[in-house]
Amino acid sequence: MFFWHIGGTIALIRYAFRDERMDLRFLVLGAVVADLVDTPIGLLGYGSLGAVRLGSHSLLVASVVMVVVVALTRRGRPRRRWMALAVGMLAHLVLDAMWADQETFLWPFLGWEFTAAGPATVGGYLREVLTNPVMWAGELAGFVYLAWLWKRAGLGSAAARATLWSTGRIDVPIGR
Repeated sequence: MFFWHIGGTIALIRYAFRDERMDLRFLVLGAVVADLVDTPIGLLGYGSLGAVRLGSHSLLVASVVMVVVVALTRRGRPRRRWMALAVGMLAHLVLDAMWADQETFLWPFLGWEFTAAGPATVGGYLREVLTNPVMWAGELAGFVYLAWLWKRAGLGSAAARATLWSTGRIDVPIGR
């Protein structure tokens, strides 16, 4: 779920924190890193793992990233930038409703196994994911929000895109 995680994370975090200076590049990376790490490993090892959501979908990994950021950075811009990565990782867990998959969410505290995905084969798993209307509704919601944000931020302009790529910021005020 690509658009769901990116759009959902940006919306959730921008409006929860009300921080217009948050680096969206790091936030978006945090929003997708769990899937970028776990999905290929899970699909390749599906026969033995039986899951696609693995350790990167655990509260432990996001918490460790947050602690490392606090330990290795000083207050100011570098910490704000890297903290957005950890916050994006936590938002990913919320948007995936990981609390419902206790074995994975609390891994390794409840054991070394991950919550089984359901279908016995990779093909069955992919078929289930690709035909899931809830997944497509989330993707549509994320896409619509990102399209709205694109228009509001004037990202059709090369200058606005350059600012986003260089600073991670967009010029869209957050209503109070």
